[in-house]
Amino acid sequence: MKSLLCIILLYSSFLFSQEDKEYLSKRDTLIEKGRQAYFDNNLPLLKTITKQVDLLYQKTNDSILLAKYFHFKALQSKLTYTNDSAFYYYHLSKDISKKINDSLAVGRRLLSLAILQKEAKDFLGSEVSLIEALQYLEPINSSVYLEIVYNNLGIVSEELRQQKEALSNYNKAIIHNKENKNNGGYLYIINNLGFFYQNQNQHKKAITYFNKGLSQDSVKEKFPIQYALLLENLAFSNYSLGRKENVLRQYEEVLLIREKLNDLSNLSMLHINISNYYKDLNKTKKAQHHSNEALKYAKQTHNNKKWLEALKNLSTLTTGEKSKQYLEEYITLNDSLFQNERRLKNQFAKIRYETDKKEKENVVLKTENQQKQAEILYHKQQKTIGWLAAAIGLLLFGFSVMFYFQRRKKLLYQAQLQQVQVREHERKQIAKSLHDEVAGDLRLLHRKLEKSNLLEEAQKLDAVKENVRNLSHQLSSVSFNKVSFKNQIINLVSDYFEPDFKIKLNGLQNYNWTTVDNSIKRLLYLSTRESIQNCKKYAKASKIIINFSVHKKYVHLDIIDDGIGFDTNISKKGIGLQNLQERIEELNGTLTINSEVGKGTQTDIQIPLNGWTNKNTFS
Repeated sequence: MKSLLCIILLYSSFLFSQEDKEYLSKRDTLIEKGRQAYFDNNLPLLKTITKQVDLLYQKTNDSILLAKYFHFKALQSKLTYTNDSAFYYYHLSKDISKKINDSLAVGRRLLSLAILQKEAKDFLGSEVSLIEALQYLEPINSSVYLEIVYNNLGIVSEELRQQKEALSNYNKAIIHNKENKNNGGYLYIINNLGFFYQNQNQHKKAITYFNKGLSQDSVKEKFPIQYALLLENLAFSNYSLGRKENVLRQYEEVLLIREKLNDLSNLSMLHINISNYYKDLNKTKKAQHHSNEALKYAKQTHNNKKWLEALKNLSTLTTGEKSKQYLEEYITLNDSLFQNERRLKNQFAKIRYETDKKEKENVVLKTENQQKQAEILYHKQQKTIGWLAAAIGLLLFGFSVMFYFQRRKKLLYQAQLQQVQVREHERKQIAKSLHDEVAGDLRLLHRKLEKSNLLEEAQKLDAVKENVRNLSHQLSSVSFNKVSFKNQIINLVSDYFEPDFKIKLNGLQNYNWTTVDNSIKRLLYLSTRESIQNCKKYAKASKIIINFSVHKKYVHLDIIDDGIGFDTNISKKGIGLQNLQERIEELNGTLTINSEVGKGTQTDIQIPLNGWTNKNTFS
């Protein structure tokens, strides 16, 4: 009997293992088909496989399938050039992979996010995502993806004008490439290194890298895409050095390869180069032909950069109405792309903040639940002790007294906040009157003066009108009903952020701002805006650090800049700072400004949540 039972158990375990193997094989085959459909640009097939992945997940609750479902949704968005949706789905896929500790998948999704940010010219965001990817890929020593991450870090560092970091990242990519023995990846890195020096007009040094790549064994047959890229860049550098004898032949060879491979994206770049070659030789018709070809391929592949270059070339290669048409299309597209890039940056930032917020909320809820369970256990144990009843009575009395005083203090502060709200309403009404009535009347009067040829008076009146408009904007209130406080601060920082005027934001996402009164949030917003404007306009700063924090019963806003600074014993506060200090005093807050000439300025603002604080200081 025992031997028969052992045989039955062994047979059952064999059946289970066979079922597991069959399921894993089915799942992995389905996932591979989805990936291949994306690489083949087969959107209908990818959509079908995505539905199959979802159905299989509904049956099995396999989290890997759920992560892949969102991954494939992101790939669908990429094929339809809806990068904001792709960014959103990549984030969902990444978060699920985090929960199941799939470090490789997390690293790969972060890499995909970084590439989307790079394409949207959000280079700082891309750098952050790539560095985060390293945190997941380095512990598992995934050399294949570490090579790609460092290669992209090199590109992003170049865009951020971090030349040393760019070279360091490319060299790290080569180190990991040696572990992979991936010749195709090595050619991309070598090309990027050559392109790095090409961008700095060091064409002789760039040529050494392009030749190094082209000298690899059977590179044309084994890696035609990389071969074409290296040959095109070699031709460009030779042409830039005045070595023009083989340039056209090399460009034509690259053209044949790319047409054969149907490499539409890179064809637009090649036709731009050929067009510029003919333009320099004053062969206008041929230059026009290749610019038109570049425009065609750029539109097909949504290659915005080459699209703009082709339009710009055509505006200079044509004359009359046609030239004007190309130029107008160039200006319209350029403005549209700028707005779209800005929208994508904001959208990416919001998605990041929202997903991070949800993660933190889940952690907080889990911690609170554990604390509640501990408290329940504690109270059950304490019930057995008789003397606790008297202590509880005393505590209740103490809490009652405390509640009375706290309630009284809260009512006083609410009354004070209502007064502030009334004053804000008055400011808003005044601002509206200034903008709609006074500015409108001045505008009519200005036109009458112009018609009467009183130009000097009209010019002076126009200056008065602008002052009235500026005053109305300064007096206007800020609402957090439609756009949250956090997103308004993010938008404010995004509006002022520039490569030579960097703003770092800390602590904003660490607090639930919906619990803070709107008057306090309005003051924090206006304080941030006033400080940024002062740093940009007067302090000549290149970097600002903005720190939000909530400690005990106070909200803190600290703003540090690296500007020229000033002597606080001599300098007087301007109108903007005076208005800001008055607003802070209305909420019983404190304003402290510390500055030295040549050492920047630090502005500290502290606002009580309950209405009590010390006197303002200016030191």
